[in-house]
Amino acid sequence: MTMDELIAYCAGKPGAEETYPWGDAELVCKVGGKAFAFIGLDGHTVGLKCGADAEAAAPWRERFPDDITVSGYVGRYGWNTVALKGSVPDDDLLELVDGSYEAVVARLPKKKRP
Repeated sequence: MTMDELIAYCAGKPGAEETYPWGDAELVCKVGGKAFAFIGLDGHTVGLKCGADAEAAAPWRERFPDDITVSGYVGRYGWNTVALKGSVPDDDLLELVDGSYEAVVARLPKKKRP
């Protein structure tokens, strides 16, 4: 999956918005004001919510140890960083994006849900 395809997929989610809170190197896709994907444009990575906590997100890291790692700062909350040029198949990457989006939407107040 290319970076452009990933961005288009994330941006196509209902209620999704693209933001650049830390400059042009990182795109943050949000829904209802909450992030569901941290896309590293220079590093070709994406940070996604993969579980309720680091332990729940561990199976993805165990499955793809070279390409999925704990996200810095937010990893303890179940966020993993996925290398886009790695061995993670597109279907699995899309499943992770969908799961991250759905997890964030589920925690939004009903009035902010798309």
